[in-house]
Amino acid sequence: MGTPRATLPLAKVLDVLMGAPSHRHYGLEIAREAGLSSGTTYPILARLERDGWLTSAWEQIDPVVEGRRPRRYYRLTGQGERAARDVLEQFGEVGRRGRVIRRRADPELGIT
Repeated sequence: MGTPRATLPLAKVLDVLMGAPSHRHYGLEIAREAGLSSGTTYPILARLERDGWLTSAWEQIDPVVEGRRPRRYYRLTGQGERAARDVLEQFGEVGRRGRVIRRRADPELGIT
């Protein structure tokens, strides 16, 4: 399992996912709740999946019947949940929808 660099956008994405860790989340839902653009969110999701923190699967729907394109759903793995807790701990208290309330100082991580 890789370890992505702990950034504020990463913490926001993980905060959304940890809000309901067993729930399947789709990309635009994550972006909207985290307050990030899709251009920021999707590379984070791809990196987390590559590093083993997430699994993903396309939903099986008929686009004509549903009136929309299929969504790709993401879910944290067990390792991903543990790693997400560690990242969110580095940022101190991160509120729902990705709003950082307080950052814990950690000079080693460059957080002051």
